[in-house]
Amino acid sequence: MKGTRRFRLALVLGLVILACALPAAAQLEKVLEQRNRANAEAIASQRRIDELADETEELVRRYRAVLEQIDSLRVYNRQLQALIADQKREMASLREQIDRVQLVGRSMTPLMLDMIEALEQFVRLDVPFLPEERARRLARLRELMTRSDVSDSERYRRILEAYQIENEYGRTIEAYRGTMELDGQERTVDFLRIGRIALIYQTLDGERAGVWDQSSRQWIALPASYRGAIREGLRIARKQAAPDLIEVPVPAPAPVEAQ
Repeated sequence: MKGTRRFRLALVLGLVILACALPAAAQLEKVLEQRNRANAEAIASQRRIDELADETEELVRRYRAVLEQIDSLRVYNRQLQALIADQKREMASLREQIDRVQLVGRSMTPLMLDMIEALEQFVRLDVPFLPEERARRLARLRELMTRSDVSDSERYRRILEAYQIENEYGRTIEAYRGTMELDGQERTVDFLRIGRIALIYQTLDGERAGVWDQSSRQWIALPASYRGAIREGLRIARKQAAPDLIEVPVPAPAPVEAQ
């Protein structure tokens, strides 16, 4: 009997303990579940925090990059403003120079016209060599003065060039072929120019020759004794013979009247 009661008592105690343990286990499971959920939420929160930290770092990086761009733009703007100011000064200087050039151009035009007129008069009164060539050169100068596409500097350069060419004539020897009137007939002749000292012609057959007399402004016939010297002078001028002394007639200059 005692054994039976003890067994029953143990059974009852076991049932009591089991009855008490079941709610505790359920409570423990619930606590563990809450802890796991809290851990998951903590992990999710940490992940979100990390993501926010990364986003914040990226925003900070972009912000700093924008600040650097702003600084660069400020430096560029200062440089650009300095450049614009310098360009404005340069434009003002150019306008001033243009005004001066226009003023000089207005004063240069009468001067250049006077220079052309003086050169025309000089050629007209000079020894009459290369008349067509010199006349064409003067005509081109006159034409340049009427062309709007030619600058004043180019006009002035061409005028000075014409003066230089005329000046060179006085230091050179030249032979060229041309025509002149002899005994009422147009004849082809060889001309020999020695600077401005002598201008001589000789017919192609060598039978007639003459020299220009500047004082009387006419041709003077030369004797046959000059034929050889004239032929040699023509050969020298054409670089067909070495330079040498030749005897050519030089008309005496007109006497200067006493004032």
